[in-house]
Order: sequence, then structure tokens, then C-alpha cells
Amino acid sequence: MSAREGAAAPPIADAPRGNWVERLAPGPVRPYLRLARMDRPIGSWLLLLPCWWSTALAAIANDDPYPSPKLLVLFAIGAVAMRGAGCTWNDILDRKIDRQVARTRGRPIASGQVSVPAAFAFLVFQALVGLAVLLSLPHFAIVTGIASLGVVAVYPLMKRVTSVPQLILGIAFSWGALMGWASVMRTIADPALLLFAGSVLWVFAYDTIYAHQDKEDDAIVGVRSTALLFGRSTGLAVSLCYALVVFLFAAALMSVPVGPFAYLGLIGFAIHLWMQVRRLDIDDPERCLAVFKSNRDAGLILFVGLALDTLLPNTILPLLP
Repeated sequence: MSAREGAAAPPIADAPRGNWVERLAPGPVRPYLRLARMDRPIGSWLLLLPCWWSTALAAIANDDPYPSPKLLVLFAIGAVAMRGAGCTWNDILDRKIDRQVARTRGRPIASGQVSVPAAFAFLVFQALVGLAVLLSLPHFAIVTGIASLGVVAVYPLMKRVTSVPQLILGIAFSWGALMGWASVMRTIADPALLLFAGSVLWVFAYDTIYAHQDKEDDAIVGVRSTALLFGRSTGLAVSLCYALVVFLFAAALMSVPVGPFAYLGLIGFAIHLWMQVRRLDIDDPERCLAVFKSNRDAGLILFVGLALDTLLPNTILPLLP
């Protein structure tokens, strides 16, 4: 593979300054790491969290002493690989659009740092890593994972044909809510479906916030988004989505059922979402990006609550008189 020297690359608008790719990666490798968004790990976190929620919720339902460390690690590797593959595929398809949008014109393919054939080869490599992770899971989970590939493949095209591409992204990014349960229980049941539905709305809402960074450019180049669809009603739309998310997640927890720590995690998650709505300013791109990124912390709060619900009853409560 050939790429221009990474140090000469134009800046990526939403990449943190001085990130590890800029500081530590060899120059020729940097464009590929940027292509996989390794300098912006938030997307990997947001893809991973539904997997971890589902794994922890299934552990509670299965009366396991803790969420499977093997599954948590496999899902982490898979999330990084598949998020990178998805971004590479997205950038291949969107390279002409990216050149017309201020925030994205510095991306490796759009700026010419990585050729399209080299990007395809990199895509195959990342997909193979994801496949290796998938094949390490139980057979039912493998079949469940394969069922998501069509959604992943068509998502980058949706902004051209629908005003709600965030809904398709929500389905793709929430598939992990099914995968964790399928890996532990070898089936799909109501708790996983409720978690999946809530996660779809969560992604739909936070990506609507994210899309407000590009709304002017999107309108000019003719691509669609929920930021353009909702406009000034975005705050109301996000608030309604977040309320439904909390409702669906509460239903998922009650259907297991779980203990107090999981509900405390959900309460913390709900408070975080409420704070996001309070902070949101759709006319401030930097604020939109910060609110979007904060969803990692919201998701981790919920995961910690679910994990503690398996760990503490099996370690502390038996010691109590």
C-alpha cells in the first residue's frame, strides 16, 4: 500500500490535537489509522457499548458471577475493527461529497493521501479481523452477526435517499445489543429486543446532534440528515427519543429482572441524557461535538451499573449477616 507522508496531511476537523496517531504512529501508517478513525475512538466506544450492555444483562439473566471477560474483550476488538471497516467503506463511497464539506475534506481518501484501491485492501484486512472475532463466538451469535452485514453495507448510501439515515445507523450500531445476549444465551429474547430498540433510538438521537455540525454543507451538496429534517425542533426530537430510550431500557431491566445496581446505572444514564439536552446548542458545532462525544460516558455509566449487579451480589452480599 502506498500513501503520502502522514505528517503532511491536512488536519481532520474533529480529531483531538496531539492524539496518539500524530505523536507515535510512523508517517506512512498514519493515513490508514486516520481512515479507520483510530485518532477518534469515540465511534468504537459507541459501537461497543451496546455489546457490553447486552453481555452484562445476559449475565444477570443467566445468574453468572460476572460478565464474560472473553466476550468483553472479543467485542472490544470487533468494535474497533468493524468501526474502522465501516468508516473506510463510508469514505470510499463518500469521497466526492467529502471534498465539498469543510469538516471532511481532510479525510485520507478525499484529500488523496490514500488511493481507492489501497483503501479497499485496508477494508478487506479490517473485515478479516472482524470475521475472526465473529467466528470466535457461538454459532447462534455468528448467524446473528452475519444478519447485520446488509445494514452496514447500505448505510453510507442512505443519506442520498432518505431524510432519516440516522435510523439506519442506529440499527447498525445497535446490533451489539443482540450480539451479547446471543453469545451468552444462544437465543434472542425480549430483554435483548428491548435493549436493541432503545439503543436504536439512542444512536438516532446522538447522531442527529452530530449531524448539526454539517447541516449547511449537507444542504449545499444535497445530502440529507435528521439535523436538516428537524431543524429548530431538534431539541424536542432528541428529548422525546431519549425519554423513549430510558423507558425501553427500564422495560428491558424489568424483564430480566435485575437488582438495584442496574437501576442505579440506568438512573445515572438518564440524568446524563437530560444534561445533554440542557447543554445542546445546535448553532454551535463544537458544543454539538462535545455533547455527542459525552454519550460514551453515559453508556459507561449504564454498563457499570449492569456489571455491578452481577459482581456485588456474588462477592459482597453473601458476606453480610
